[in-house]
Amino acid sequence: MATAFKAFVNSPVGPKTTHFWGPVANWGFVLAGLVDLNKPPEMISGNMTAAMCVYSGLFMRFAWMVQPRNYLLLACHASNETVQLYHLSRCARAQGYLDSKKEPEAQQ
Repeated sequence: MATAFKAFVNSPVGPKTTHFWGPVANWGFVLAGLVDLNKPPEMISGNMTAAMCVYSGLFMRFAWMVQPRNYLLLACHASNETVQLYHLSRCARAQGYLDSKKEPEAQQ
């Protein structure tokens, strides 16, 4: 067990590198998004939420392409993408872009 921990600490994605601390810090975005689930959808900034979706999408690709692959960063941004897309749908629905249920058109 001690050798596995020592191997993790000294690995290229261990806690001595930014490959570890960057994703740990980015989990703050996910936590903030989860806290915002209680906010009314009228308070959601559609522009900022869309920017966060693009940001997380780009960094998911980066996390996959960088060597060694950074699975912690990938998981963080995949989680953030999920939360932000949910907020974007809430914002769009509140502004009337997405109707919950469309009424069938009248036939003539």
